[in-house]
Amino acid sequence: MATARGLRHLLTCSRWRRGRGEAPQSRALAAVVPGVSQVDNNSDFLGKRPHRRHPGILHLPCVEVPPALAAAAQSLLLESSMPNVEKQVQALTNYLWSRRLPVEPEELQRRAVHLEEKFLENPDLFQVEEKLREAVLRALRKTTYHWQELSYNESLSLVYMAARLDGGFAAVSRAFHEIRARVPEFQPQTLMDFGSGTGSVTWAAHSAWGQSLREYMCVDSSAAMLVLAEKLLKGGSESGEPYVPGVFFRRFLPVSPKVQFDVVVSAFSLSELPSKADRTELVQTLWRKTSHFLILVENGTKAGHCLLMDARDLVLKGKEKSPSDPRPGFVFAPNKKKQKEEKFSMVILARGSPEEANRWPRITQPVLKRPRHVHCHLCCPDGHMQHAVITARQHGRDLYRCARVSSWGDLLPVITPSESELPLSPAEDPLGVDKEA
Repeated sequence: MATARGLRHLLTCSRWRRGRGEAPQSRALAAVVPGVSQVDNNSDFLGKRPHRRHPGILHLPCVEVPPALAAAAQSLLLESSMPNVEKQVQALTNYLWSRRLPVEPEELQRRAVHLEEKFLENPDLFQVEEKLREAVLRALRKTTYHWQELSYNESLSLVYMAARLDGGFAAVSRAFHEIRARVPEFQPQTLMDFGSGTGSVTWAAHSAWGQSLREYMCVDSSAAMLVLAEKLLKGGSESGEPYVPGVFFRRFLPVSPKVQFDVVVSAFSLSELPSKADRTELVQTLWRKTSHFLILVENGTKAGHCLLMDARDLVLKGKEKSPSDPRPGFVFAPNKKKQKEEKFSMVILARGSPEEANRWPRITQPVLKRPRHVHCHLCCPDGHMQHAVITARQHGRDLYRCARVSSWGDLLPVITPSESELPLSPAEDPLGVDKEA
């Protein structure tokens, strides 16, 4: 195994602060930053495993919907006899992916003031205040995105199931896989799914922790969605034994602040709320309900990414402490992934202390493999971004081969020389958490 002590830098690294975007392309490979990172050989992270299975690899292979779920969904669609199902599915899919966030009242007011000032530059056209007001309103209607709340009745719920059942199942499965791979001893007993929709979270959780989970709480404001989710559990009918035992359905969150769940999930639900204030209140409530992991998943769009970043900052910087659980929160896993047709963003927030976590950086873009070198974009534990070019000659055979077989979302086994203590690998770390952007 290559020796880490003599390695003092990764060649051609460009660093910039989180949130400020990428460095200019012409300078992306120009800077040489000495003493950036070295291979984590202290924990013998490979052991007897081949490089293609190093412990930083977290990407999930192609996910298949459970046969029982697929059969139940197909049965419900055949029974419905809806006309033009494919067109309705495509229309809803396009709408959901093109959906933007609602404009906040403050922003709307700012735009109105700006338009009014612009119109007043030509006072002859707007001598009457009423005409000025009408012109401002007319301009706002043309330039403002008109967000509308979706009301899921029986037919729209079926269309949503056909459009999003497999993609939602795959996205949440990826989040559960991250936790299972890094904290294999974690065996949750309770789970709450806010905005449960078709119940894909319940199916994914049962596939991941079916032996330990004894209670699944599905919360959705749509009664039609809850009925549909229950039918899917019962094979497409209203009677019969559910495929997953211990599932409970309700339309509102538990009121008691003392009620917590080992895992709390909100998948594609933050985007359904009409204002930032509503999203803030929801995230705070979900965090109070979380005893171990809070998983937030949204579409892999700019709007979905912004929602998750706001939620992350709210938990990490929030001063509110739950009287029943004062433990702080930290980021367990960020990710933005595209698997075939499904593109999503997620953030996993965990209770506890990040100081006990492993410190390996995460690969944030597809790995570029070139002859005798590899390009890796890394999110480091201190919040900086690095563009590293790794070679076998400069960094050793082990790191080079590990980087070459790694993928977007994996952890790369390198550490910063400034760390006072060398980290444990995810296989040895009892908490298995890292602190990244």
